[in-house]
Amino acid sequence: MAWLVVSLSLIAIWVASFCKIFFRATSTSSKTLQKKNVMFVIAHPDDESMFFSPTINYLASNACNLHILCFSTGNADGMGSIRKDELHRACAVLKIPRQQLKILDHPNLQDGFGQLWSHDLLKEIIQEEVTNHDIHTIITFDNYGVSGHCNHQDVHRGVLKFLQTNSGRNIKAWELVSLNIFRKYFGPVDIWLSILSAKQHPSKVIIINEQPWKSFKAMAQHLSQWVWFRKLFVSFSSYTYANTLNRINA
Repeated sequence: MAWLVVSLSLIAIWVASFCKIFFRATSTSSKTLQKKNVMFVIAHPDDESMFFSPTINYLASNACNLHILCFSTGNADGMGSIRKDELHRACAVLKIPRQQLKILDHPNLQDGFGQLWSHDLLKEIIQEEVTNHDIHTIITFDNYGVSGHCNHQDVHRGVLKFLQTNSGRNIKAWELVSLNIFRKYFGPVDIWLSILSAKQHPSKVIIINEQPWKSFKAMAQHLSQWVWFRKLFVSFSSYTYANTLNRINA
């Protein structure tokens, strides 16, 4: 009998969570992100769909001008050209214009856990893109990088170095908060914990994904990566249903 009560309770929580998603529950604090030109700074193709899609969907639906700067082709397994094409298709799903996506294949910025990226080089590239596209807001990883990948962490440090050397420019930067292992796979249920956290920390911005099916469709464009465990990840990952962002203070 106890297992039945627990099962029904879990089902009720999941249903309530999806109702929260589908009835326009985006935090009003997210309006602070609605700037004209926003650039997502990521490390690999599929980062945008696996981790940042709630924020991308929200900003795209509010007529923001979105750019993506991807620092590698994801060539760790020799599929860089394939993954580059997949990112173009995913961005088409996410309504990011092809000309506003930049994918680098720099010899010193190659995908891999053993690859250390120069923060000075990252800073210079970010600075060039910010200037060329009149970027007002940057969104990237935090210092842990969601999965602990060293490339994600280096991207964060590159953005931080850019902010430190461009303190006179009116550019705001936000980092995607890395969740603990329990919350990371809590699926849509985590939106309640995110909302509670935002109430305790008003500086945080919570973006609830009102179009999670678009996140699935975008990730499905990355066919070379769309294996069974990533399908499970996208289904149960909290990052499919909500993003928590912190302002980066250089």
